[in-house]
Amino acid sequence: MKLKNFLLTGFLTAFTQQMTVAQKMFNEMQYAADKTVFSLISPTAPTLRIYKSASATDAARTITMERSGEDKWQATVDGDLSGMFYTFDTGNGECPGLFAKAVGVNGNRAAIINMGSTDPEGWDADKRPCMESPTDLVIYELHHRDFSIDPSSKLKHGGKFLALSEPRAIDYLRKLGVNAIHILPSFDFASIDETKLSVPQYNWGYDPKNYNVPEGSYSTDPFRPEVRIREFKQMVQALHKAGIRVILDVVYNHTFDIKNSNFQRVYPDYFYRKTADGRYSDGSGCGNETASEKPLMRQYMLESVKYWIQEYHIDGFRFDLMGVHDIETMNLIRHEVAAIDPSIYIYGEGWSAGQCALPADRLATKANTRLLDGIGAFCDDMRDALRGPFSDDHKGGFLAGMPDMEESIKFGIAGAISHPQINMAKVNYSKAPWTNSPSQMVSYVSCHDDMCLTDRLRASIPGIQEDELIRLDLLAQTAVLTSQGVPFILSGEEMLRDKKGVHNSYNSPDAINHLDWDNLTKYPMVFNYYSGLIHLRQAHPAFRMGNADEVRKHLEFLPSPKNTVAFRLKDNAGGDAWRNIIVILNASKTAQPVAVPKGKYTIVAEKGTVSAKGLRTLSTATVSVAPQSALIMYNN
Repeated sequence: MKLKNFLLTGFLTAFTQQMTVAQKMFNEMQYAADKTVFSLISPTAPTLRIYKSASATDAARTITMERSGEDKWQATVDGDLSGMFYTFDTGNGECPGLFAKAVGVNGNRAAIINMGSTDPEGWDADKRPCMESPTDLVIYELHHRDFSIDPSSKLKHGGKFLALSEPRAIDYLRKLGVNAIHILPSFDFASIDETKLSVPQYNWGYDPKNYNVPEGSYSTDPFRPEVRIREFKQMVQALHKAGIRVILDVVYNHTFDIKNSNFQRVYPDYFYRKTADGRYSDGSGCGNETASEKPLMRQYMLESVKYWIQEYHIDGFRFDLMGVHDIETMNLIRHEVAAIDPSIYIYGEGWSAGQCALPADRLATKANTRLLDGIGAFCDDMRDALRGPFSDDHKGGFLAGMPDMEESIKFGIAGAISHPQINMAKVNYSKAPWTNSPSQMVSYVSCHDDMCLTDRLRASIPGIQEDELIRLDLLAQTAVLTSQGVPFILSGEEMLRDKKGVHNSYNSPDAINHLDWDNLTKYPMVFNYYSGLIHLRQAHPAFRMGNADEVRKHLEFLPSPKNTVAFRLKDNAGGDAWRNIIVILNASKTAQPVAVPKGKYTIVAEKGTVSAKGLRTLSTATVSVAPQSALIMYNN
């Protein structure tokens, strides 16, 4: 399959000349009241079919598209086609094309609509909440159904986009203090039958079907193409008004399958990698991996990301299995997004789920993060040091009293940068710093893709009682929220959620995945601690300096006993009003004495309570830290 030379060089040059244009190669449907222009990139002449409805058996019109360039086809259909549907067929089966902007139920046919008609009132005035540095973010990862499906949420639109536009949800998020929502895949995915939403169905959505259309099951009416689009925008608009950014989880690394994918039906075998012996490579662990290094796939990813920014006002992207993608493509995406708004944050999983058919030195893995220009990656060094390895649910870490985890936690606290007090030989996975800046490290202890924190504590500490579980839960999040990276928490952790011990709950029922909002009444101290800690972080720039040299200058680790980590943010770090801030994490089951620079201190976090106004004061050169808890104090 040959491509014109401009696909290798020419259109890449054109990128930089018109960086803010969302669609150039993949603008497959351009609607106007008097005509609609259809375009497709394919090696084979496509047949265009126009249908009066998404379920019509026979096409109202069948058109053979005409060549408009090498591997490029076009057809213009006169008249107002609004409300109708279309498919392309290149001989491999009908599909909605590569870049459908609207689709009918279950995404099998693309819809012809005026996208301007989907804008909610005031959409033109919608503004992205201000953000000076990625380290100012506190990211809250949620699944639409988990968050709002349970009656205890008291949200009217349970499991829908609109739930996040309701005042109760907005007020809750603001009280918690998070300023960015990471929504699990919200594009049109394949595993939910949108015609049977009265039957409980569950999936995380990592099975892409149409990458550039919102998922119909999260709308109030998947049969009407404009509804899912408008409601997604209403959600974004409401969150923006509350000062909360919206981060989209994108899954360009694989498709639901190969044979029935839009990529394969339009341009067979182009968009997928193969091994040297001709087999489909499976770096995603899902049966296939896409080839981001190929010009069309690279351009597709670029246009898709920019389309979500411009059409839906998205504020950031989390790349699923970013380690499947090549470094050059990820840097091009970062470059083009920065031309639109440099504050849009991009981060991802710095690994793959299997071996990729591309050399490791070309892949956007955690080890290669320093080659990624302003792109972040999850810090599994810190995560697993805190709670235990991903590979063994029953093995604990620092929280369970396991020895020699301190250096890995220090590495995470510093933002995975080079720091003179960190002995990299003792860090659990990384033997060299992998970030240029703390803003490239996402600090976390749990996410959707694993046991939640309470389940992991129960699995790794047999017989743990509830009071101990709460202490260790709060201790873990103190490490995350006082680190110099970008903090990230799984929704419901602040409610002490559990998933009944299920590790991979991607298709588990609501009984496993739902948030029980009644836990807020049952465990108010947990929410109050999370909220207090988040607000403390946001009020004090010392915790989020964002610059490696500043961190090395102002972050000092203090000597402390085993199973503890202590550090000082000194000399008004980051321009903070507090001259010195000391944070001590004690995972041991006994109180631990820690020597500190002699002075008068105000304690702001102790024994599971946070108060920025201060809990008590003391003059000391040694402080005692309660068992399985954190202490934060400052002086001027």
